[in-house]
Amino acid sequence: MRSFVCALLLFSVAAFAAHAQVVPGRYIVKVKSGAAPAAVVKAHGVAADHVYTHAVKGFAGSIPPGQLKALQQDPWVESIVPDRVVKAIGNVKAQVRPEKTPRPTPTPAPQVVPAGVSRIGASPASSLYTGAGVGVAIVDTGIDFAHADLTVSASSFTAYASSQDDNGHGTHVAGIVAARNNDIDVVGVAPGATLYAVKVLNASGSGYDSDIIAGLDWISQNASSVTPAIRVANMSLGRPGSLNDDPSLRAAIQSLYNAGIVVVVSAGNSNNSEVSQQIPSGYPEVLAVASTTAQAGTSKSRTASAIPVDTASFFTTDGAFSTSTHIGVTISAPGEDQENLAKNGAASSVGILSTRLGGGTTRMSGTSMASPHVCGVVARLFEANSGIADVETVRSLIRSNASGVGTLPLDNPAWNYSYSFDGEREGVVQVPELW
Repeated sequence: MRSFVCALLLFSVAAFAAHAQVVPGRYIVKVKSGAAPAAVVKAHGVAADHVYTHAVKGFAGSIPPGQLKALQQDPWVESIVPDRVVKAIGNVKAQVRPEKTPRPTPTPAPQVVPAGVSRIGASPASSLYTGAGVGVAIVDTGIDFAHADLTVSASSFTAYASSQDDNGHGTHVAGIVAARNNDIDVVGVAPGATLYAVKVLNASGSGYDSDIIAGLDWISQNASSVTPAIRVANMSLGRPGSLNDDPSLRAAIQSLYNAGIVVVVSAGNSNNSEVSQQIPSGYPEVLAVASTTAQAGTSKSRTASAIPVDTASFFTTDGAFSTSTHIGVTISAPGEDQENLAKNGAASSVGILSTRLGGGTTRMSGTSMASPHVCGVVARLFEANSGIADVETVRSLIRSNASGVGTLPLDNPAWNYSYSFDGEREGVVQVPELW
């Protein structure tokens, strides 16, 4: 039965990894240096949904064939590409036989330290640093502004009617990064950090490349003018793709990279693909994060032992980091509490406990949950070393201070994950006692 469940999972992620969904009639237009995007929009009579002016120069929207042909002949236009669908790297429990867990808590409960926070050495008493004075942009489905355990800035961006979360994914991610150290719910990796809601995904956890670019454009425009300044952004989202299939999206990421803003992204939940086949985790400018277990699981199987802590999650996308191209997984981090084995050997995931849309807490699993652990560590790093000005210094510190470099993550017997798949055991992110 275990092989059947894993085969079914592999089929589903293979289907996702095959290609990105192109949106008919929607395009992203990048203009050349010196061109004014608004002027090009006006000249061609385009009904643009977004006009980009900072992270990249261009616009996006529905463009009929006649206007498209004219834009293709415009000397001020650098590139035109189809818009594509991007999705939150969703809750893995929907793809496998779920572990039975308590119902989501609708009201505040006494604060607990989640297993992932504890595993990476980020418990409240473990360090002088909490991410205080550091702004963190959550590029996602929005954040629940009313959640009692989250400190969210009033400055925000939305590609929709409101930056309030209407899905739950963004709120869960935000709590892993920076749930407050108080007496309720959970505590995040960097509880002193300030969250900025950048809503680029809708209520179903879906959006477009063009929406993502708009959110990044807002960060580029506002990162240094808001208080505290935005130093790091989390993107637990993605799609299948290749390095240069959308020049405007890559340029927007590059703009933040050049400004010293660290973009941390989930590697993906396609365990038969590598980050080089995913966007944005395949960009060299980001820190791509794979998933591991935060603690040992249980086993009711007579033939299989319990899956230990620091095991590569059965769903995680992987890919060795290249020091020459900077493409690949920068680090692994907890994306689930544990994996349990049933009597028939089927694996189930127990998710990370974090903040829930509407109040209280809930559990989710996935590289979406691994990425914000690293994002929180980066926020702590910036508090401790405010003078750091470039992303590669951050990447180097994250990799060099990892736990178990060369030995972790462990192989996962539930889907026969092996070190030989990508040739690297990059370690699990860790908060050093002293930066």
